[in-house]
Amino acid sequence: MKNVKLNNGVEMPILGFGVFQIPDYDECKRAVLDALEVGYRLIDTASAYFNEKAVGDAIKESGINRKELFITTKLWISQYGYEKTKKSFEESMEKLQLDYLDLYLLHQAFNDYYGSWKAMEELYEAKKIRAIGVCNFYPDRLVDFAENNKIKPAVNQIETHPFFQREYDNKIMKEYGTQIESWGPFAEGRGDMFTNPILSEIGKKYNKSVAQVILRWLIQRNVVVIPKSVHKERMIENFNIFDFELSEDDMNKIKPMDTGKSLFFSHSDVEIVKFMISHKL
Repeated sequence: MKNVKLNNGVEMPILGFGVFQIPDYDECKRAVLDALEVGYRLIDTASAYFNEKAVGDAIKESGINRKELFITTKLWISQYGYEKTKKSFEESMEKLQLDYLDLYLLHQAFNDYYGSWKAMEELYEAKKIRAIGVCNFYPDRLVDFAENNKIKPAVNQIETHPFFQREYDNKIMKEYGTQIESWGPFAEGRGDMFTNPILSEIGKKYNKSVAQVILRWLIQRNVVVIPKSVHKERMIENFNIFDFELSEDDMNKIKPMDTGKSLFFSHSDVEIVKFMISHKL
């Protein structure tokens, strides 16, 4: 497994397993156990996914040495604020049954995320968290945040896939030593991603699936990626991307696919912001 080195020296696997949209306890626990058996060591969850307990139980049951694992969870908007963050962190740790967390992320750039970051900085300095970062911070928010805090975000997890490549975002992140991480690498199949003729043709060349081509394209751009699946055969397929390399020509063929727009939602859409803020945990 290839690792990336974060801005504080901590190493993070470039490929992990995400558990978004697996709220069912039994299904999530089984999926995480399967992923760990396949070889994944980075597991990404969040308080807003309502499955931290299942993830924690799977980790415990797996018997894998804690030092081999890289566990991420996230703080939701309604949990923001200095005191709330400290409390929410302890609740997540209890569900995950961990003594320390590898990566703690702010889930969205709304509400009192400055107050939360102060609490996260203290938890980091107390060695309860190995790295702290953010999700869904667009360049303007990231710059303001990085310039006005002692600790720069180690990671920014954002929507990243062939139709929304985030080249400019990544350029700004690099200025602050912030590692880009992709959520939604397949865009949930939107835009006919899995039948795209360019990606399909590249896949045929290497005898790989479109999904494998996308994941390989991301890691060759040094993007951390956390594909999700509840099917073990897909987990295996997604994991088997280190035995081939896309040529520069193939990488260039994917570049024009960028639309520069989200396939999910806009964080500048007032109704989306209202919806997110109204979602209480």
